[in-house]
Amino acid sequence: MTPFELLEPATLDEAIGLLDPDDPGVRVIAGATALVPMMKARLFRPTRLVSLRRLDGALRGVRAETGGLRIGALTTLTELEQSAQVRAAAPVVSRTLRTLSNVRIRNIATLGGHLAHGDPHMDLPPVLMTLGARVRAVGRRGERWITVDDLILGYYRTALAADELVADLHVPTQPADARAWYEKFTALSADDWPAVGVAVWYRTAGSRITEARVAVGAATERPVRIAAAEAILTGEAVGNETFRRAADAAAEGVDPLADIRGSAAYKREMVRVHVRRALTNAQRGAGPLEPAAE
Repeated sequence: MTPFELLEPATLDEAIGLLDPDDPGVRVIAGATALVPMMKARLFRPTRLVSLRRLDGALRGVRAETGGLRIGALTTLTELEQSAQVRAAAPVVSRTLRTLSNVRIRNIATLGGHLAHGDPHMDLPPVLMTLGARVRAVGRRGERWITVDDLILGYYRTALAADELVADLHVPTQPADARAWYEKFTALSADDWPAVGVAVWYRTAGSRITEARVAVGAATERPVRIAAAEAILTGEAVGNETFRRAADAAAEGVDPLADIRGSAAYKREMVRVHVRRALTNAQRGAGPLEPAAE
């Protein structure tokens, strides 16, 4: 690695002041589970790293607030997984985290880093998109809210400015009639990056779906909502035929990214299979942390 400057500011304002919008070699660092491997592979050569390690108190933890949960950006994925508040308010998040990479990574990786990295293979963005979550970004011009739908723009590209960082995440209170599920497929080991990840969320009145959200990640260059699948679900009866048609629409509605984890055709078929599976598991209302039987 080439030499670089490592700074550890004591306040959030100080950290923001150390960012340089004109130097792409300046980055914020938290858990560093994604950035350090890129540095070792010489894919990224920093000139300055701004460590947020000393800001834990201000940017860490899960707090209930009016309208939902506020989660600090420096909360580790393990802390998020083990949070009783998250488990009660959004069990799909707790369930997803159990299979996100491995426990060593989850012990170190932070929520803010997970979202700000912009890797399309991350598990949480599709889930958070279906939950209606948004991040609070802070920078020299103040703060602003960005929905998770709008946060990731492409491969390792986000809507964050070079002098902004993620401060926290807001997850809205979920309606009592909402069902949510996340399904993924890994082509290699269980803790490998997913070849496809699908999140679904829907509400019902009687036997009919009144509102639906379907998001796909990993198979595409960024996590995306599939409007065609959502439209098919909305107003229709809960059941296998509706789920099949929605899965077909999702498969046709994505632009798959071919890579070492599969061709475009293979990933499109995986989207079809996993959208249907996620909708079925959500309907079955499996236990809070265990998948339904096939």
